[in-house]
Amino acid sequence: MIEKTFTIIDRDGIHARPAAILVSTISKFKSDIRLEYREKQVNLKSITSLMTLGAGEGDQIKVFAEGPDEEEAFQETEAILKISSVVK
Repeated sequence: MIEKTFTIIDRDGIHARPAAILVSTISKFKSDIRLEYREKQVNLKSITSLMTLGAGEGDQIKVFAEGPDEEEAFQETEAILKISSVVK
């Protein structure tokens, strides 16, 4: 299992555009990719779950990846979050 904590830097938090990109990209992986915020974990393959978290600027999130392609899935997740300037 891979896990890493990130700080949200986007003033809008995890909004629709990066969430949609994440879900469409992550859905191709077999591994379980989850995001944790305030003790609630959601599946990153579900846009509805991701959008209901309410994580905003300055909040910390933790991303977990576990499964046969976890390394590649985690790298893609991190890249999308950073390229879309959601986290640092």
